[in-house]
Amino acid sequence: MMKFNMLKGGIKAMLLMSVTGFAATAADAADRVLKIQTSSNASHASLAYLNEEWVPKLEAMTGGSLTVELLPVDAVVPRRETAEAISVGILDGDLTSINYFSGIDPAFALMGDLIAGYDSADQIQAFCAQGGGKEMLQKLFDAHYEGVHVIGCGAYAREAFVSKVPIRGVADFKGIKVRSPEGLAADVFKRAGAAPVSMSGSETYGALEKGVIDAADNSAYANNDANGMHKVAKYPIFPGIHSTPILQFTIGQAVYDELTEAEQTALEVWYLAAYNGLRQYFDRLDRQLVARDKAAGELEIIDWPQSERDAFRKIAQEAWADFAAQSPLAQEVYDAHVKFMKEAGLL
Repeated sequence: MMKFNMLKGGIKAMLLMSVTGFAATAADAADRVLKIQTSSNASHASLAYLNEEWVPKLEAMTGGSLTVELLPVDAVVPRRETAEAISVGILDGDLTSINYFSGIDPAFALMGDLIAGYDSADQIQAFCAQGGGKEMLQKLFDAHYEGVHVIGCGAYAREAFVSKVPIRGVADFKGIKVRSPEGLAADVFKRAGAAPVSMSGSETYGALEKGVIDAADNSAYANNDANGMHKVAKYPIFPGIHSTPILQFTIGQAVYDELTEAEQTALEVWYLAAYNGLRQYFDRLDRQLVARDKAAGELEIIDWPQSERDAFRKIAQEAWADFAAQSPLAQEVYDAHVKFMKEAGLL
């Protein structure tokens, strides 16, 4: 964090000026444009959908006083450094993976994706909005990053899985090199016999093509399709077996305090509505693309039997408990998940 503290105003200006291709957007018409770095590649269907369908709505909701500019992963700072950049004003905010901060505290890993835990993105959205998830995430930021305000958190899709080799059950993971986010996901894959490899989503296609990895915990089926993953990885697993990642929407506390009360409310309502729309859009789009690809016959789309899904969940549950024991905040996150899941009848 210290590297951001020197000449932060000048650094911010230089970094933002270096981002090309994103400045000339409709968002510039608003009185204030918040620069938000996401965890999406520029080609992701999720980023296109939000930019096309929902960014204009925030400007309309605020009468032209506020909107956001959503930037791809690594556009301004490396993906793991958005929280630091927000705290010192290099970015206004992020809409990114909580998993990126797992190295700071294992609590972020449990908060970012309870691997093989929830059955749907709907359940995670409820956990964040009504089950204490948003408040728990704010507690993590208060403990580790000064000046970061949580607008909300949630999930929009249960991730599919891309692979160059058929993986039909837990046993087939043995020896497979899997691109995986840091933290809990990597630990679960390792327990299942795979060799997890950490890399940015933007590097995944090239790594698959060159044989650096065999498979990837990467994104929703539609995003993988848009990125061309299925051109080199012909054995996707759908529905997903493992990951329903939770993304955060945070902005700087100083930025939040400068907004009017109406703008603060609009930003929170906009996020909830946008993610509800995104979740519905992706559920439909994923299923449409899967039906298309099954009919074309060029891919073998693998659907694990329930017995294998249960075996993988059992492995994951052991990892949950071990991660919870690694820090007091991790235990609090674990307890919050378990409490909500029991109340919802999931455990």
